[in-house]
Amino acid sequence: MDKLTHFNDQNRAKMVDVTDKDVTSRIAQATGKITMHPETLNRIHEGKIKKGDVLAVAQIAGIMAAKQTSQMIPMCHLIPLTGVDIKFEDDNDKTIIITTTVKTKHVTGVEIEALLAVQTALLTIYDMCKAIDRGMVITDIHLVEKDGGKSGHFVYQDQ
Repeated sequence: MDKLTHFNDQNRAKMVDVTDKDVTSRIAQATGKITMHPETLNRIHEGKIKKGDVLAVAQIAGIMAAKQTSQMIPMCHLIPLTGVDIKFEDDNDKTIIITTTVKTKHVTGVEIEALLAVQTALLTIYDMCKAIDRGMVITDIHLVEKDGGKSGHFVYQDQ
């Protein structure tokens, strides 16, 4: 097991020192899904949710979350993002799948930014549709892939 790097010599939490790491291109992709009543998804498709365009708002919320990760997650570094993309797929029945891709050229990775973007976009969908469907379920949030940096390439393997 690798030594945990988020603890100082007094065994207290610290932000990892990345001062001496090389700047490299880094990318992370994360995904998650929200399941709802079929009528809720139909109303999203038809633009009949009173709060507005659900997917447009969720997309902006996810991008904003990625940009604010270091303010939300205590040990995350402030990372200059060079790209954030959020895509939506659905099964035309009851499930929306969100995939985020986050990029940077920096000394540390953007996995948490990608995961936070997915979760925020999913929560935004829930928030915008909760008046008609409080039984929505958010599931399967995970890192799909990451590349760049010392730890190299990772691809999720279904367990």
